[in-house]
Amino acid sequence: MAGDAAIEASGLRKSYGDVRALDGIDLRAATGTVLGLLGPNGAGKTTAVRILTTLLRPDGGSARVAGFDVEREAAALRRRIGLAGQYAAVDENLTGAENLEMVGRLYHLPRGEPRRRAAELLERFDLADAADRLVRTYSGGMRRRLDLAAALVARPPILFLDEPTAGLDPRSRINLWETIEGRVAAGTTVLLTTQYLDEADRLADRIAVIDRGRMIAEGSSDELKDQVGGERLDVTLEDRTQVDAAAAALEPLASERPAIVLDGALRVPVSRRQGVIAEAVRRLDEAGVGIADVAMHRPTLDDVFLTLTGRAAEQSDGEEGDAEEEG
Repeated sequence: MAGDAAIEASGLRKSYGDVRALDGIDLRAATGTVLGLLGPNGAGKTTAVRILTTLLRPDGGSARVAGFDVEREAAALRRRIGLAGQYAAVDENLTGAENLEMVGRLYHLPRGEPRRRAAELLERFDLADAADRLVRTYSGGMRRRLDLAAALVARPPILFLDEPTAGLDPRSRINLWETIEGRVAAGTTVLLTTQYLDEADRLADRIAVIDRGRMIAEGSSDELKDQVGGERLDVTLEDRTQVDAAAAALEPLASERPAIVLDGALRVPVSRRQGVIAEAVRRLDEAGVGIADVAMHRPTLDDVFLTLTGRAAEQSDGEEGDAEEEG
């Protein structure tokens, strides 16, 4: 039932030597929702996924997935989850179809179902023409798509996707997004790690931002955006010497003091959106201030991430990223 916790973790800790990959994080994903783990390389995302999918034992803390303890009930849990990691884990000496059929048999799907599911997924991931080719002849992107298809063969109730669209072309990314949305609509719970902010914005019901092994923020996309400020009015002036006059004219609209930025621009935080541009233009015109451009701006997840971490999501943490991959 939606609202129940399909994934729940408390105080997860994991170290690689002197590097703390996870430093006591808590996670929760309600059944039938998408939890996005957002963070730069080395933040701890992959380590968290490995623990939750029984591939790695934590140094501390606890976690339950589908009601099963990830350490004490690992065997039972593995039958309830699907996993696609950062690197394609497919058998190069089998064809694409054989790889997917093998996964279906390992999940003990009914007779005939593995072949049917393989054909369906190969078509969905644009691999039908390569179904009978050995995987060692596939490109990197093709292997990635096959690995993602394998995670979906048994329609697992809980799906872990670790940076699933890394290396995919735009068409394949969109196809995968639609596939994820379809599975969630059918009740599947998804834990998604990503560095793509547009991906988290589109897919995730809740987002946990992780940096250097610690949770630094959690909430819906809108809630996180609100943490770095709501709507703002960006005004570029024709004459930058008029910034003080412009700030005074717009101050009645502002939720806090307007800020002056470079190149004759004025940033005005506002508490409402409707009618603000028209009123701003009127006030500036009455004050004799010329406008080169005016626009409303809603914070994006890029803004959130830069505000919270001080760097872009794709930037690597170097040593930490290496340590995480060794695990």
